[in-house]
Amino acid sequence: MSQHVNISIVVPLLNEDESLPELTSWIARVMDEHTFSYEVIFIDDGSTDNSWNVIQTLQEKNPNVKGISFRRNNGKSAALQTGFQATKGDVVITMDADLQDSPDEIPELYRMITQDGFHIVSGWKKKRHDPLSKTIPTKLFNAATRAMSGIYLHDFNCGLKAYQGKVARSIEVYGEMHRYIPVIAKWAGFKNIGEKVVQHQARKYGTTKFGGLERFINGLLDLVSISFVGKFGKRPMHFFGSLGFFSSLFGVLLLLYLSIDKVFFSTFGIADRPLFYFGILLLIIGSQLFLTGFLAELVIRNSSTRNYYPEASRLGFTDERAERIK
Repeated sequence: MSQHVNISIVVPLLNEDESLPELTSWIARVMDEHTFSYEVIFIDDGSTDNSWNVIQTLQEKNPNVKGISFRRNNGKSAALQTGFQATKGDVVITMDADLQDSPDEIPELYRMITQDGFHIVSGWKKKRHDPLSKTIPTKLFNAATRAMSGIYLHDFNCGLKAYQGKVARSIEVYGEMHRYIPVIAKWAGFKNIGEKVVQHQARKYGTTKFGGLERFINGLLDLVSISFVGKFGKRPMHFFGSLGFFSSLFGVLLLLYLSIDKVFFSTFGIADRPLFYFGILLLIIGSQLFLTGFLAELVIRNSSTRNYYPEASRLGFTDERAERIK
């Protein structure tokens, strides 16, 4: 029978071999001081340095350390998704490997999940030790995400987060959507999302993986994608069909107006007026939007997730699915 695990700590990393021993020792000290049963799952996202060898050495010294190594760099979202599915803990903590997240925050995060009942608690690095080239895009990104998602968090992209185990293991993180895990969780029905001010340590080893302006632009595009999928992922025709209906309606009304004006009032030909071409354009756009909606519905109909709806609990079932939900 497997040992009960209070806390699973998921640490995605890329070329962080210098910081891993110190981080592991720090985590172990905090866990031992609070008598938590725990596991640390390092996800090596295709490192080209000595990170995997360091993880192997750490695992030999500490059986609570586990590791998963990717053959190539797949991105932070892939690392987190893989790590989430490997966890066993009642509470899942994610943190970066660069020592900028403090393991001393873990006990309070654990308490907020287990006692206060939050589904997710996101860290807020209120005082940051980063250059302006990183802090300014981060502020803009967070403001845009708050406005579009309706979730009031100061720091969506903070790597230090805590989750109920069932939340981490039921949401799906893909592409570059790790920035929007609270948004993904909200659309999955986990709406009790909290925030905690956490320490931000200055980077001690290595270099930042921050992508600057490109990361900011990609982040906004991802936000639009996740907002659309969350609202219309299972009913795309409601979105495209509505746009197509109003576009076609305005086109028909405009052409009807031009026809009546021509018959009763004007001496100009319909084809001589720019509004005629605008009306035709609206009809074409409306037809294309309807067609896009039909195609999207066909894709959804053949999707393996078309009838997947996150469940909170089941009662009276003994199958494996019910056990996983618990």
